[in-house]
Amino acid sequence: MAKNFLLEIGLEEMPAHVVLPSMNQLKEKCEKFLNEQHLEFQTIKAYSTPRRLALVVEGLAEKQADIHEEVKGPAKKIALDNEGNWSKAAQGFVRGQGLTTDDITFKELKGVEYVYVEKHIAGKPTTEVLKELPQVIQSLTFPVTMHWNKYDFEYIRPIHWLVALFGEEVIDFSILDVQTGCKSRGHRFLGHETTFNHADEYLEKLAAEFVIADQVQRQAMIEEQIAQIAQENNYQVNLDPELLEEVVNLVEYPTAFVGDFEEKY
Repeated sequence: MAKNFLLEIGLEEMPAHVVLPSMNQLKEKCEKFLNEQHLEFQTIKAYSTPRRLALVVEGLAEKQADIHEEVKGPAKKIALDNEGNWSKAAQGFVRGQGLTTDDITFKELKGVEYVYVEKHIAGKPTTEVLKELPQVIQSLTFPVTMHWNKYDFEYIRPIHWLVALFGEEVIDFSILDVQTGCKSRGHRFLGHETTFNHADEYLEKLAAEFVIADQVQRQAMIEEQIAQIAQENNYQVNLDPELLEEVVNLVEYPTAFVGDFEEKY
């Protein structure tokens, strides 16, 4: 049965211009990882704020797909010596495939006979495969990086928490001294720590702690709030797209407001 998988990387505040590219990079690399690992899924939804990069993989299979493949080896004339014994080339080939010479068959290709073996690789449970995600997380690249504590490892900002939930199950791995769990942090000033009992609770639980993890929703909130203020005050506001994107990635819970200053200034 397929389940949803939640991954969240909790960080110190990232520069605004890095947030969206990093989120997209995480999504692309995780998608590549899942495809290479033969893990079927429906879709990946990526989220980001200045303090977190996250994704939810929807409909992720519970195990890798089994692999059936036919592997071509050396030509028959190389695989057998003059006495009809298996050569070192043939023995090395099957050993590399985890098989024996008893598994060899011959097939003709363009007039030449070659050694072939059939392999069946049973898929691993998804819970085991996902433990390899640190290599994906650590492979992200950034325009600037920093290291912290006693570690040589560099990242855009220090990692403070990791969430990895496959359905209700925590996927156990760590990066440096940070261990995965099911706890995340709300807004730095308005919210508190929160616990996810299931991957599906991500957006709802964070919103209760004043974090709008969906960057599209944050932008919509900003636009709606500005439009409301403009209507109430008879303003005309022209939104600068680049400035709007920057503000979206500077805040976790946007609140538009109007201020004024003394006319003499």
